[in-house]
Amino acid sequence: MGIYTVSQLNDYVKHLLKSDPMLNQIWVRGEISNLTKHGSGHYYFTLKDKGSQISCVSFRSTNRSFKFDPESTMRVLIFGSLDVYTVRGQYQLRVLDMRPDGIGELYKAYEQLRTRLQDEGLFEVSHKRPVPRYPLKIGVATSPTGAAVHDILNVLKRRYPVDVLLSPTIVQGEISSASIVCSIEKLNRADVDVIILGRGGGSLEDLWSFNEESVARAIYGSSVPIISAVGHETDYTIADFTADLRAPTPSVAAELAVPDSADLERHILSLSSRMERAAMRNISDYSERLHHLCSRIGPEKLNDFLRQNLQRVDELSLRMERLSGRTIESKRSLLGNLSGRLNAVSPLKTLERGYGIAVRTDDREIIRSTGDVSEGDDLGVLVSDGMILCSVKGTSDEHV
Repeated sequence: MGIYTVSQLNDYVKHLLKSDPMLNQIWVRGEISNLTKHGSGHYYFTLKDKGSQISCVSFRSTNRSFKFDPESTMRVLIFGSLDVYTVRGQYQLRVLDMRPDGIGELYKAYEQLRTRLQDEGLFEVSHKRPVPRYPLKIGVATSPTGAAVHDILNVLKRRYPVDVLLSPTIVQGEISSASIVCSIEKLNRADVDVIILGRGGGSLEDLWSFNEESVARAIYGSSVPIISAVGHETDYTIADFTADLRAPTPSVAAELAVPDSADLERHILSLSSRMERAAMRNISDYSERLHHLCSRIGPEKLNDFLRQNLQRVDELSLRMERLSGRTIESKRSLLGNLSGRLNAVSPLKTLERGYGIAVRTDDREIIRSTGDVSEGDDLGVLVSDGMILCSVKGTSDEHV
């Protein structure tokens, strides 16, 4: 048989394990222990039960698809293939998928996702949109064969007949979450006013599709308000927290989506009665006021009113005439005083008293000093009745 090296032996054992189809696709149940989350993103841990254990490795590319965060002591179902880490000759299980095992572990995964999405703000009240009061078309995403769709249609028919668009949806099983997301996207493109998303009651495993992160993000990203109606009154899912409105049952969801036509009819009759009473009251009030006004403006009272006001107009006209006369006389006297004061300092009055003003004949600039002229300059002397033209023969500093 020859002699093997250690590497050859490990490679041969690995080949034997990999060539067995029963060991390449296998489900294993156990409890996680010694969990190490490496900085590379890979997980290394031991899967054990009461009597044995096996080493496991889960690579980063696989971990991205997990719907929960694995923890030590958590019971899980692992789908994977047997492998050998030849460097150490270590027999191990390579993880291809991982799911919580049992109600307790499902609840842990549920709490992990709920906390993470809450921290991201997907449950914020400020993001929730109001449900339209009078919708014209309602979208329903649920199983076409379940009791939920019949409950919804019966309630809508009884309360408020409205157009209903059903998007057949798988609400349980492996592909249910993808089906729910697809239905939400389709109804968003179908011009509906509100979407009812739901199904009847069931166990935590049955309702798990509505706890998927993809469903929560589809609800959060919907441009149409969504009413979540999953399970019974005591059942709460991630979809309930993310939706714009939560209904305890599909029937209640239908009641929340539309008004009651009987209530509307009663309300309309009440408004009509109130409007009629208000109109009659207004007519009565205005009739009384009209009679009162008619009694106050009879023909004689109107003539007396006109005479009184005509006399008042004449009186005011006389007062205004006298007042305007006094005002004009006062302003005329003020104007005379100001005119006299202005004439007292007028250059023309100065010329009339025998004075003259010497100016240049070319630019009419006034001569103020002997230094402003030179011998031979042509000047003009302004007097009261004209100008005397002269020529400078010389200057002197003597005064006349």
